[in-house]
Amino acid sequence: MASAKHYFDDPTTAVLSGLRGVTLINPSLLFDEKNKIIYRHPSSIASPKNVSVICGGGSGHEPGFSAFVGQGALTACVAGTIFASPSAQQVRACLSQRLPAETEGVVVVVPNYTGDVLNFGMGIEKARAMGKKVEMVVVADDVGVGRAKGGKVGRRGLSGTALVVKICGALAEAGGASVEDCAKVGRLVVDNLVSVGASLSRVHVPGRSLEEAKDEEERLGPGLVEIGMGIHNEPGCEKVKTDLPGLVKIMLAQLLDQNDKDRAYVKIEKGEDTVLLINNFGGISNLELSGVVTEIVNQLDRDYGLHPRRVISGTFFGSLNGPGFIVSVLRLANTGLGSGKSVLELLDAPAEATGWSASVKPETWEKKYGQVNATDEEEKNDIRSSNLKVDPSMLKSSLKSGLNKLISCEAEVTHYDSIVGDGDCGVGLKRGAEGINQYLEEDDIPADALSSLTKIAGIVEATMDGTSGALYAIFLNTLAANVRKQDSANMTDLTPSMWAQALGESLKALGVYTPAQPGDRTLMDALVPFVETLKSTGNTKQAAEAAKRGAESTKGMKPSLGRSVYVGGKGHNEVPDPGAFGLSQFLTGLAEAL
Repeated sequence: MASAKHYFDDPTTAVLSGLRGVTLINPSLLFDEKNKIIYRHPSSIASPKNVSVICGGGSGHEPGFSAFVGQGALTACVAGTIFASPSAQQVRACLSQRLPAETEGVVVVVPNYTGDVLNFGMGIEKARAMGKKVEMVVVADDVGVGRAKGGKVGRRGLSGTALVVKICGALAEAGGASVEDCAKVGRLVVDNLVSVGASLSRVHVPGRSLEEAKDEEERLGPGLVEIGMGIHNEPGCEKVKTDLPGLVKIMLAQLLDQNDKDRAYVKIEKGEDTVLLINNFGGISNLELSGVVTEIVNQLDRDYGLHPRRVISGTFFGSLNGPGFIVSVLRLANTGLGSGKSVLELLDAPAEATGWSASVKPETWEKKYGQVNATDEEEKNDIRSSNLKVDPSMLKSSLKSGLNKLISCEAEVTHYDSIVGDGDCGVGLKRGAEGINQYLEEDDIPADALSSLTKIAGIVEATMDGTSGALYAIFLNTLAANVRKQDSANMTDLTPSMWAQALGESLKALGVYTPAQPGDRTLMDALVPFVETLKSTGNTKQAAEAAKRGAESTKGMKPSLGRSVYVGGKGHNEVPDPGAFGLSQFLTGLAEAL
């Protein structure tokens, strides 16, 4: 469900504060609060005679388009309330009061929505009547709504608007271009541009009720994604239940399949030069958005033979906190304006606008990078063999017993950690246990104790992350080093007392990296009693019982280290420490098989 919690409950305050913030991030900008206009300070405009470029629309699409105001992009932007067009009066104020008086003319870029087109149109006609030279470029790049459904309204304006703004702004900034030139290039970009969006949910607008957010979630339904959803909460063209590869396949087909006569707006041939823009609605994590980029680029290559000259990803034309994204593909057509003014060169031109986040230089894109052998090579096995022997079958059975017991309690460990930590302890322990289990199943276990111990330490390093993973990896590597100290010239069975000696030394080494001691509510509350009891008795079962008691003692123990310290609350009174509990389960299972 779209989050109904906001830092601003009043939408008017949210819009005005947000616009004011744009000028704090870029000090070359000014804010006309009455008309909700962001515009460039006159002293920041090197050539006031150059063409001015403005854009605008409802708020809620940030950084579009207030944060696109700046050198090399927009001269000004007019903002409406959330998801509502600015008025014609606001547009007139921008055209007549907030642009350089000497400007050769103005290009107005408008996403194709009825309110925006009408209000900007009225402002434009008023400016023309006053003798100003003004051209309007309407961006209609959406393919989610096809010809039949779009009717006379036509395609909606989506994130491709950001590309039009950047290219027109760069041409105007370069100087020497007429209003007609800038408008012509803007329309050329629109004519070669296709976009489609998809979202897991509609968004919640500040100031509206929680019930509305619940209604929207029920409208879409669990497990469904809506393809073709607009940037103002407009319904899409279809709801599907699919995974990311399936979703991307449908979206790319709508963009590029020439057999779909309802949507084949732009013919892009295999191998043609293109630009790919992946736009975040605002609610997708950077991690997931980067994964979306990977899937899209792979399918473009595999299914359409397209290798974009530029891949741009980020939030450019948002929809508040929407959990969706838009894919835009731009075919690079010839502007006819000569060197330095191609679509790609204009897109690459520098811009001092905080909303334009394409930071990779064109030289980096154009450089030919040679192939690098990226094949993983196993580290050279420079571990010297030892004469310390273990029974391979006994080692395998005892380890598997402990590991399987640990895997079986993953849900319990996770439950405990969700109360006192971040909920990942159980998964991390299970991942490491499964990695070691796989090694025990697939490889022949050698009689050389050091060989197996070194291998297991490497598996823990590779499969377990977080603090506990690092501690276990350090402990196992120091254990291998301390076992080696007991090696001799003759074949020797590694006895429990020898294990205990090495474990004790490893505990001391672990103290270099963590101050944790019994009583701090960590895995040490189980590990230390195990090692000390094994040293004093030589009995693994008694040592495992001591570890179990140590883990149980952490229930009600106030944490001194670890994430539990930050979580706070009284959860530590209800459950044992997850790490200590998980370790005690492994040691119990290990002892049961001996």
